[in-house]
Amino acid sequence: TVSHLGPDNGLLVTHIGKTQDLLRVQMKEIQSKKVQTTEEWLRNYSLESLQLTLEHLVNEGNTILNSRDGVEEIEFTEETVTDFESRLSEVIELYQQRIQWLLQDSRKVFGLIKGTKVGLVVDVSDMSCGPRLLDFQKDLLCLIDEQLCYKKQLYCLSFSTEISPLWESPKPINVHVQWIQQLEPGRGCNLLKALKHVLTMKELNSLVLIVGSCPDQSLEILSDSAQQYMLGRKLQIHAVTYDCSNPACLVILKNLAEAVKGRYHCYSSKGENFDSSDVHLLLQESQKAKDLLKSIKQTFQRRIGGSLISRIADVEFANTAPSNFLPKPPKHEGPLVIQTPCVLAKTSTDWLKTNGLKAKKLNLYQVLAPHAFSPVEEFVPILKKTVSSTLHEKAMMQFEWYDGTVKNIHVDLPVLYNYQKLLAKMVRIYEKRIDWLSVASRRIWGSVCERRVVILVDISVTNSMYIIHIQHSLRLLLEEQMSNKDYFNIIAFGSDVMPWQLELVPSQPENLQNAWRWVLSLQCKGSRNFMSALRRAVEVDFEDKDKHKSQGLYLLTTGIPDQETHTISAYVAEVCRGFDLQLHVCLFSVMEDVDSNGIIPARYANPAETAIAFKEIVQAANGRFHWFGEEGIFESDDITIIASEMEKANNYSQK
Repeated sequence: TVSHLGPDNGLLVTHIGKTQDLLRVQMKEIQSKKVQTTEEWLRNYSLESLQLTLEHLVNEGNTILNSRDGVEEIEFTEETVTDFESRLSEVIELYQQRIQWLLQDSRKVFGLIKGTKVGLVVDVSDMSCGPRLLDFQKDLLCLIDEQLCYKKQLYCLSFSTEISPLWESPKPINVHVQWIQQLEPGRGCNLLKALKHVLTMKELNSLVLIVGSCPDQSLEILSDSAQQYMLGRKLQIHAVTYDCSNPACLVILKNLAEAVKGRYHCYSSKGENFDSSDVHLLLQESQKAKDLLKSIKQTFQRRIGGSLISRIADVEFANTAPSNFLPKPPKHEGPLVIQTPCVLAKTSTDWLKTNGLKAKKLNLYQVLAPHAFSPVEEFVPILKKTVSSTLHEKAMMQFEWYDGTVKNIHVDLPVLYNYQKLLAKMVRIYEKRIDWLSVASRRIWGSVCERRVVILVDISVTNSMYIIHIQHSLRLLLEEQMSNKDYFNIIAFGSDVMPWQLELVPSQPENLQNAWRWVLSLQCKGSRNFMSALRRAVEVDFEDKDKHKSQGLYLLTTGIPDQETHTISAYVAEVCRGFDLQLHVCLFSVMEDVDSNGIIPARYANPAETAIAFKEIVQAANGRFHWFGEEGIFESDDITIIASEMEKANNYSQK
């Protein structure tokens, strides 16, 4: 059935002929609507929006147990899978039609023009030869007739070494053919001068740059200037390279568009080097649909009485879109591929001690301090009265200081602009740090920093459906983050505590491989006797905790422990106090806290209540909290503190 897909948007049909008709009508409706960029269009027509992801298909199946080998499988009716495949095929066709529409008429040459008040900036430096100039003029006329004539206002400017604006300010659409016919070729491509001029037009909400030769200025100069003029403005920039064979020009315009979060379009009359950000997004989404279709055909092979069956592991780890957060184990039971970490693991708190705004002397008040003066009030003998200092607004302005006092600040624009550039650079570094923390084993465990590590693994019966995920999570950790540690151990717990080794062992490749083989033998049973596992780790593995530095406990769990939160918090606070020992919690939120056999855990709490409880425990143990699920990372102390530093940088920039 397709009832779960919500309101019928014209795609939810089973007869292909009817669907084709609806798609044709839909494409006409789309074209008649307000023009949308591909990014806007995909908000309604992406696979996720149309509920055509593997997750949506899995929700339509029923879980069964194979009577021969006890392997859990998902059963679908043949009609369900066939209908899903049919809709995937139709949406691929929809993407193809959208691409074809984008490659017609003026959209093929200049792309899709957004905005109501548009600035048209045209490079005429390389238009000296007759046929090329005529073709360019013809294409510009087509652009005006098909797209620009529907805008409210237009501002036209041509440039080579010098700029030549048609008007002093944007005007209602009334572009005379004479302006296009009178475009005069010139020498040089002074894009910087043209940008500076047109960006002073505050009325514009869209800017189209059409460039046919390599700009005189470097990408860095153009990008810095554009970003400076666009601060605080919502201006869409659309960069077009027109019939240009110079690779440097293509790179500069594309990177300029990306730097200002705009769009890019490359046109060649010979059909070479075609590129378009709008088309690229559609091709990406189309490829995701094709990969999913191929994956479904490979996964559902065995047909029994009109039904299709697949192993759960095959479905969950099928080659789907990157949004499917849980990892895919290609050789799940094979030996570890051990890596040596190339980056020294640090908590984000420690990392910010050398990379934070304060450490880099980029605190706003640090930068402004040399130019800040307190208001002065002194007695002037010659006047025989007390006089207060006054503010000369052209040279200074008043600014509230961090302690609540008001300072007179000398505004040095070059210094402030350079400061904003440095802030933007630091924000990019913080974004890279967050990206690094969000991939591979770090998305599950965070950054494992200590030299002596004990891993506590929840294998209670409620995790039966997720044992393959738990095992794979441990595999990633052993492969990527454990080879440079000094000592480690793994303790699995349900109702009973099962240590891998009696004590900590060296993190040698042989020990890591042996630990992995032991992990593969784990089976889920019992409740969550976390307290017993914790006591075992602290009192045996970390018996000599006072003699060592850099010691950490990492708990991977899916729910609330059997013991009360305050009991655990009191215990970890006592054993960690005064020692270099921390407890970190990695909470994996699963769909339900009841397994397929209906076994209810000793204690129950919803995901939010569970997170609150573990935050309290982590705080008592001076540790870090990391919360993730199938959709991705919900909360991470390491990421939160970096995001806070980014927010601080943005606030400083706005001030």
